[in-house]
Amino acid sequence: MRARSIRAAGGAAAAVAMAVAASACSAPGDGGGSGGAKDSAVVGIAYEPDTLSPLLGYGKDGNSKIFDGLLTHDADMKLKPALAAELPEVTDGGKTYTYKLRKGVKFSDGKPFTAKDVVFTYETILDKKTNNASKTELDAVKSVEAKGDDTVVFALKYPYAPFAERTVLPIAPEHVAGKQDVNTGSFTTKPIGTGPYELVKWSKGEKLSFKANPDYWGGAPKVENFTMAIIKDDDIRATRLDAGELDGAILPPNLAKKYKNDGDKKTYTAKTFDYRVVTLPTGNEVTGDNAVRRALDVGVDRKAMVDSILDGAGKEAYGPVPTDSPWFTKGTERKFDPARAEKILDDAGWKPGKDGVREKDGVRAAFPLWYLSGDKLRQEHALAYASDAKKIGIEVEVQSGTWEVIQPRMPKDAVLAGGGSPADPDFDQYTLLKSSLAGDGFNNMAHYDNKKVDEALEDARRSGDHAERKAAYDTIQRELAKDPGYTFLTHIDHLYVVDKRFGDLTTQTEPHDHGLASGPWWNVEDWQPKK
Repeated sequence: MRARSIRAAGGAAAAVAMAVAASACSAPGDGGGSGGAKDSAVVGIAYEPDTLSPLLGYGKDGNSKIFDGLLTHDADMKLKPALAAELPEVTDGGKTYTYKLRKGVKFSDGKPFTAKDVVFTYETILDKKTNNASKTELDAVKSVEAKGDDTVVFALKYPYAPFAERTVLPIAPEHVAGKQDVNTGSFTTKPIGTGPYELVKWSKGEKLSFKANPDYWGGAPKVENFTMAIIKDDDIRATRLDAGELDGAILPPNLAKKYKNDGDKKTYTAKTFDYRVVTLPTGNEVTGDNAVRRALDVGVDRKAMVDSILDGAGKEAYGPVPTDSPWFTKGTERKFDPARAEKILDDAGWKPGKDGVREKDGVRAAFPLWYLSGDKLRQEHALAYASDAKKIGIEVEVQSGTWEVIQPRMPKDAVLAGGGSPADPDFDQYTLLKSSLAGDGFNNMAHYDNKKVDEALEDARRSGDHAERKAAYDTIQRELAKDPGYTFLTHIDHLYVVDKRFGDLTTQTEPHDHGLASGPWWNVEDWQPKK
């Protein structure tokens, strides 16, 4: 759900914008473009990671550049071996996973990779002292054991169906990360891995600079110098692309469309599970009211958002699962019906006041909605949501601010947020909806609390049977239609513009990631730049 960084409103926003603009004027060797060098690439991304340590969640879905997992995904999101020599052997009714490891692999500091590093990584993530917000995805793990240097055995408490998908998470070196504080040590900003790239420097707020690992087990990348320029403002990212300071960038539809017929650049559209959603905090007397929630759910025009904001590059969202996914529950679509929304509010006692804003028991149907400054898609979604809400008598005050301002307000104030994970419905829905995770960082931002949903989340997680899991997720989606603690708006396609000299590239089905580990550079180590 979390967007990793947002700018403050007003003067603070202007100050940050000036700082980003200043960075746009830097010399090519200091964060500018590659200058056409065939062995270099500079791409513009929207968000910055909190950490570069996989022990704290970095790269948990793969494509971390610096690290490898036991497994990885191909272009079609099918699992294939990485640090493992082959796919795991699954026995004991789905409760034992045995991985044979690839031999001869070394970390970038020259030390050998062994089974002990795998055990260290998983045990450290599961340690209560480790600040990893995604550790619930490894709840099924009972033990992880090294059998010699080249075999690892995971024993599970129950047959967790998507477990193999969780073994794409990066492996950290015990001989480095194990000798420092997991949450604050230097490994969080200066990591060492087995991946195709080594980190040269992380200039926070500006760029991540990588160089090819010449001894990478998969072969040294042809793109020897790879830079991710962190540019939070969409307009500035487009400006730097136009100026030749970037070789590629992620852009919103309204900025990407002008490159459609560009002779030097190619636009890529990646299908995603990435959604935009408004949190409706249970602790707010307006957004926590079931009638208000249901009225907003049918009172917002999702199709208009797809058509006007996304320029058709996406689809209407009714929950975290896209409508074209086999996990989607047919019949849970909500038709745009403002007349029905007004009736729901009328029947619940929310009556129009003198200014047109509804009231009930002296409480005005009004609440603030925060969004990420510089993110045009969030801003436009928030404004469209507020406009639709106003038509049914609900006042939504759209605001922007830093996470330092927003996070303490999340139990009471709505947020235009995002999320989505294509690998398995458990990965996104559990942390999004589980009541016990409310207030746990950016998990369950709406403090959603529904007993039937809690039970179904556990049933789906603990069953190895596809039909049983599908039934559980059907229950969740139907409950969200009855008690929508979030207003899901759209699933958005990700649009990328890249210089054609890098050839014909591919994209994967992407999570809510904004280009850090996704985009056409998901496999930059395999690019074959034209001379």
